[in-house]
Amino acid sequence: MSDWIDVAKADEVGLGDYRVVDIDDVEIAVINCDGRFYAIEDVCTHDGGVLTGGEIEGCQIECPRHGARFSIETGEALTPPAYEPVAVFPVRIENGILQVRDDRWD
Repeated sequence: MSDWIDVAKADEVGLGDYRVVDIDDVEIAVINCDGRFYAIEDVCTHDGGVLTGGEIEGCQIECPRHGARFSIETGEALTPPAYEPVAVFPVRIENGILQVRDDRWD
């Protein structure tokens, strides 16, 4: 089972804001979506570019390169040119600290 990794103090990540952490060479974006935290892999499945820096609207993020949109909650690709989902990860708040882990290999 993978370890939980500290991201930031939960109260430092406002609505529509995010923090990115590296877990074993995987960039993971933890995003505050409507007051709830979600974690997605910070990579567009269309071309491998980073998603952070793109517009966050509601619980969707738009790739800044080609405009593909993804659900922050589920990772689902919502618009072309992306068709494959991005990976999602569990998030928790422990003693006021946002934590994430890569559970894909557990």
